[in-house]
Amino acid sequence: MLSAAALITGGLAVASQSSAFANTTTAAPAATVHTHRLCSQPSKPGYMACQAEVRTDLKAQKSLGRQDTPKGFGPADLQAAYNLPKDGGKGATVAIVDANDDPNAEKDLAAYRSQYNLPECSTSNGCFKKVDQDGGTNYPTPDAGWAGEISLDVDMVSAACPQCHILLVEAKSANMDDLGAAVNQAVKQGAKYVSNSYGGSEEAADTASDDQYFKHPGVAITVSSGDSGYGVEYPAASQYVTAVGGTSLKKDNSTRGWSESVWGTSAGGNGAGSGCSQFDAKPSWQKDSGCAKRAVADVAAVADPATGLAVYDTYQASGWNVYGGTSASSPFIAGVYALAGTPGNDVPAAYPYAHPDKLNDVTDGANGSCSDYLCKAGTGYDGPTGLGTPNGVAAFTK
Repeated sequence: MLSAAALITGGLAVASQSSAFANTTTAAPAATVHTHRLCSQPSKPGYMACQAEVRTDLKAQKSLGRQDTPKGFGPADLQAAYNLPKDGGKGATVAIVDANDDPNAEKDLAAYRSQYNLPECSTSNGCFKKVDQDGGTNYPTPDAGWAGEISLDVDMVSAACPQCHILLVEAKSANMDDLGAAVNQAVKQGAKYVSNSYGGSEEAADTASDDQYFKHPGVAITVSSGDSGYGVEYPAASQYVTAVGGTSLKKDNSTRGWSESVWGTSAGGNGAGSGCSQFDAKPSWQKDSGCAKRAVADVAAVADPATGLAVYDTYQASGWNVYGGTSASSPFIAGVYALAGTPGNDVPAAYPYAHPDKLNDVTDGANGSCSDYLCKAGTGYDGPTGLGTPNGVAAFTK
């Protein structure tokens, strides 16, 4: 059972699962939104930064009254926007790989799930587990930025797949070798779905990292495409992962009830990453003709902080905030894969390419300046949003 303290900090009761954003009262054009990146850019080769951003133009909510609703989209909004089943994925384990420790991860997750009436997910009931990169409990040094990233990740898995189990694997540093060891540990622990919300500059050594850390047939591995607009980051460029781009998500009066465009602008700056890899070979299932190597991304989901997500984070943070970045879309898509069912003994990144008609095609927007689809949305495949966003789970099965 949740403790009384967790219930109090999380906001005693739920008046409504509809967010302020769903009613368009808090959503704002990207140009008017002020954000802060939770993790600083890597200072040396081989190191990664998390892909999370927090809205700084919205005041954090330390606690909520009985009739209050957190700012930002909640689980019901996302389930409606992406036509996801309310049940599914029961007992499936989605792993989250991040660097450093979040000492409040389980407590904050309990507050988020209590707020939205999601099933309890704790160590005591076997739903939540936290390990270090070696599989033990010698957790790394806490870090406020990565703790915010961890909060975003576990909340987005919860939103996509409330019945899923969550495995948090904490790497001892943001070095690719430590993060890669954490990916391998997640698979060793039995996770069939592994989310990675970090990235760094491409290097010639990336192809070796592919084989060492990301070549896991039968495991759906998702990776954020980046938050700096047009340009490719690793490990999103790995041929063995599902690279997840980002969108701006808005409620409207269409048949779907929602609309999406590329997160970003043609002027560049903050936005979903995309482009053509320098080093990684093109997977056999990618057929776009403007990139001889691996093209990023494959699919997408909401990432724009201007249409961002409600997240609960208390480690050197103030409770309810609105977060965004492709750090939101990667764990969300990992949860969608879990809803779709256990992958075959192959590379699940290929599945959406066999079912493009089962996705919401995003045709508007750009994340930078280029001459083709690698930075501009259009009908069919494009770089910033890949083949599109989930419309149910059919695109994420073999």
